[in-house]
Amino acid sequence: MTPPVSTPYDLITMGRIGVDIYPLQTGVPLPQVETFGKYLGGSATNVAVAAARLGRSVALISRTGRDPFGEYCHQALKGFGVDDRFVTPVDQYPTPVTFCEIFPPDDFPLYFYRRPKAPDLEIYPGELDLEAIRAARVFWMTGTGMSEEPSRTATLAAMEARAGAGAGTTVFDLDWRPMFWGGEGGASSAGGATGHAAMAEARPYYRRALAHATVAVGNLDECEVATGEREPHAAAEALLAAGVTLAVVKQGPKGVLAVHRDGTTAEVPPVPVEVVNGLGAGDAFGGSLVHGLLAGWDLERTMRYANAAGALVATRLACSSAMPTESEVEDLLARG
Repeated sequence: MTPPVSTPYDLITMGRIGVDIYPLQTGVPLPQVETFGKYLGGSATNVAVAAARLGRSVALISRTGRDPFGEYCHQALKGFGVDDRFVTPVDQYPTPVTFCEIFPPDDFPLYFYRRPKAPDLEIYPGELDLEAIRAARVFWMTGTGMSEEPSRTATLAAMEARAGAGAGTTVFDLDWRPMFWGGEGGASSAGGATGHAAMAEARPYYRRALAHATVAVGNLDECEVATGEREPHAAAEALLAAGVTLAVVKQGPKGVLAVHRDGTTAEVPPVPVEVVNGLGAGDAFGGSLVHGLLAGWDLERTMRYANAAGALVATRLACSSAMPTESEVEDLLARG
């Protein structure tokens, strides 16, 4: 039995965990790479680490394989100050690994090894500590978590439990990976769908989740999956109409647009940096977004802070271990 949680967490995230195997050489295709680094990975995991680095109390809900990489994930989570009590092993599936290629400034292909199924999609509703989920000040879930059962039902059950209890902020990270969708069994077993077929499969679940979320955050592709809109302002308005209170639309080199239901709007340009690896920037943005929401900052300050955190990680090779501290973000903002 997992011991009860005595103090509510600032943040609970739910979603992917795995091991990133990243090349230590940039501008080199994978067949020619000779050295790699091993890092904790997975979007929800990286967001948890990012928030913990900023001093927040954080727990992750996920699952690994019962293997050495699973053990590594637990060790890394504890090292980053993330509570791993809700991360449990699955006997029949290996802990996922992800490779990438690094071609700065804007080409970082990812290669996911999540066959025949990723353990983080084996989260069952009956295993959730709904009391801890309701009590958390912020709950963060992802689109990938809805790509396959039983994780889909578990993710929606967690959101519905919070909505029913009138709990705090629930963030829907739109997190679109079309290769994880496709067919009744989901992409992990069916090989994945692409384009409109994957969007058509995902959109009903995205809309259901939006009805229980208070914040939605995603890039233009992800907003299109959720709402059918790609123009930033139209996408933000569509997200608000779907039920959220705050819509955050990431636009890459054009910065970020945030629109609150009360009419407050923030349009923040990107922070110019020399990009090394852009893969962790969105997760650093997410952890810092949570930090700003918890601190009660105004929308403009929150977006500028999150943008700066994302820019810092983009200048570094890794994702989880590259998440910045509060002083590092403040220093970059001061220089800017």
